[in-house]
Amino acid sequence: MIVPMFTTPRARRCTWPLHWLLAMALVWPAAPLRAQSALPALGDAASADLDVNDERRLGEQIMQAVRRDPVYLDDPVLLDYVDGLWRQLVAAARQQRHIGADLDRPFAWDLFLVRDPSVNAFALPGGHVGVHLGLIAMTTRPDELASVLAHELSHVTQRHIARSMGSAQRNSMVSLAAMVLGLLVASRAGNADAAQMAIAGGQAAMIQGQLNFSRDMEREADRIGYGLLESSGFAPQAMASMFEKLAAANRLNDSGAYPYLRSHPLTSERIAEANARAPQPGTTASPGLLHELMRARAQVLMDPGATTLARLQAVPVPAESGDGRLVGLYRRALASVRLADGAAARLAVTQALELTNRPGTDPAVGRVLRWLGAEVMLNAGPSASAITWLTPADPQRPAMLLRAQAVHMVATANDPTAKAPETSLVDSLQTLQAWVAEHPLDAAAWHQLSQTAAAAGQPLRALRADAEARAASGDLGGAIERLRAGRRTEGQDEAIERHVIDARLRALEAQRRDLYNTEGPPPR
Repeated sequence: MIVPMFTTPRARRCTWPLHWLLAMALVWPAAPLRAQSALPALGDAASADLDVNDERRLGEQIMQAVRRDPVYLDDPVLLDYVDGLWRQLVAAARQQRHIGADLDRPFAWDLFLVRDPSVNAFALPGGHVGVHLGLIAMTTRPDELASVLAHELSHVTQRHIARSMGSAQRNSMVSLAAMVLGLLVASRAGNADAAQMAIAGGQAAMIQGQLNFSRDMEREADRIGYGLLESSGFAPQAMASMFEKLAAANRLNDSGAYPYLRSHPLTSERIAEANARAPQPGTTASPGLLHELMRARAQVLMDPGATTLARLQAVPVPAESGDGRLVGLYRRALASVRLADGAAARLAVTQALELTNRPGTDPAVGRVLRWLGAEVMLNAGPSASAITWLTPADPQRPAMLLRAQAVHMVATANDPTAKAPETSLVDSLQTLQAWVAEHPLDAAAWHQLSQTAAAAGQPLRALRADAEARAASGDLGGAIERLRAGRRTEGQDEAIERHVIDARLRALEAQRRDLYNTEGPPPR
């Protein structure tokens, strides 16, 4: 049995960055374009081609589809780690005024994971950034991963998506004009070959103009990203190190495993500039045991196939007591969980946790091992012992969701031998409710709140939480239908929830109208 909060359906290869952004760039001009009152520090007039609110709306539309896609992954443990790096960079961007009030309020500044083994990361309109698990798995240091995130964040703060859309529109007009003139000349001369050359020449002019604009944006994102990396406390040399690693890997294996290099083409000029900025080229900070554990987690999660999991489970674990052994045991324990091999998972995670008693071990390492221990116990069946793996005062999202899940499983189990959980359903309800009040787009927390409320005998609260989970997952239509069902329920219990349901129903209907300009279900 696999715990739902850590799983998604079997993934297929993701092609969002190439297909969606190209499609949106082509169809978006149908919307009215308005100039914004304030531009980012390094923006230019081109960013006025797409209003900030229009870009936010476009990003929300795309994310509605993203969250419904099987490759969208909400793994609380891995997301907690990567989001920690992301938040440091966002804070630095605010401090350096790359994120002003005009962008801070409407944009999401949201990072999400993509279950895909390819090396890729991409920015979407409205401040959403996606990271492939393959990228996490290939980086050897947190600074290298942070360098990619800083680059993508700079694409957002400098509004490169809006500027590229404006550039594409202008280039399209120039190309069209060139083709029309060429065709007129060719028609007068009666030369079909000349007509074909005119068409090809116009297309080439458009493509070259777009490439030139893209290269300028890449250099700008490199420069600003380097500043964010340095001010956030990461090793700034990591950007040059990451460039060199990507370039070398792509030369050795150009099999499509590095789509990041296709949407972010590396040139010798960019690598040279990154090396010139670095005070000590070629050196970075130490790898960090926590990053190594998260790399191992990404390796296990990016391919849910039984063959791959069995191969990872069988990877030899170093016999020497050290970081390598701990990482190997963590990888084996997680792969065993996915293969429903409870005995192997318990043995590996117990042995790994014993290694954290060494002096100087990062407390975060012990924490993620305890989270894995709780996950192992939950996958074995309803048992209050899962809670014993969690630190009672741990306020972080993975611990909160694991604890609430353990409480719910034990409370609803038909096993009379199961012991009552240390944390009551009421406590879990209060904790989850406080969390979603501050994180209203956390679909997993809303889903857990729905299950917990149902177990506590609060059906209307459970229904409303289920609707919020659907809305946060991109299913606005399903959320609205659930809320309408809640309005039709009889009885006077949970009066406050009824008022909340009425208010949320109106809000979601307005949100759907704003996003899709329709009363019906959103487009598929």
